[in-house]
Amino acid sequence: MIPSCSRWPKGSPGRAQNLVGVLAHAGESYGLSTPDALVTAAENERSVTVRAAEILRAHGHGCPIVSLGSTPTAHFAENLEGITELRAGVYLFFDLVQHGVGVCAIDDIAISVLATVIGAKPEKGWVLVDAGWMALSRDRGTANQKVDQGYGVVCDEKGGCSKMSSCLRQARSTASLRSGTAPAKACLSSRSVRGSEILPNHACAMAAQHDFYSVISGESLEIEARWERIRGW
Repeated sequence: MIPSCSRWPKGSPGRAQNLVGVLAHAGESYGLSTPDALVTAAENERSVTVRAAEILRAHGHGCPIVSLGSTPTAHFAENLEGITELRAGVYLFFDLVQHGVGVCAIDDIAISVLATVIGAKPEKGWVLVDAGWMALSRDRGTANQKVDQGYGVVCDEKGGCSKMSSCLRQARSTASLRSGTAPAKACLSSRSVRGSEILPNHACAMAAQHDFYSVISGESLEIEARWERIRGW
């Protein structure tokens, strides 16, 4: 991890201009999966970022901002001495990648795509839903984790009928049942209620595909609010 710290003006190699601080992101933390390893990564991120700021200050730069954060390290940091800003990333929603890293439980994931079950092949353990890569993205962030979640975990409105979305097309996808889950034909009953919720591998990539959030609370199926997304960078 190399902290990013400055802009370099044309014609002045080696000198920083308008330096406001240092920023780091512990991307390597996404390859971890145990609490001890995440605690160690969080402290490494903090210590090297603070050290970078100290070196810059020793050379006459103010460096007032010392910013760090990846979702895994933000949640496992035990010491933030010397840090002025913590960016916790996808903490608002969580996703299946964070679950695979060990940051959250499945029940902590607070964002999903609502799809309609449009068909089934019980003999193959398949369910067809009307959400493809245009709704879910093609992110395969869990592919190298202990549990490969395919293109997302599918559940009905009560959290049951868990499956793995295994085949993605533009506007639809085929979900294959995990071992020990309910028969595919049972999922068809959700068509008349609310559909199937698909939990994303990467909340950011999935949310970027949509214009707004429909907000629900607890186990209620009633939509309480509609939040427009802020688009662009």
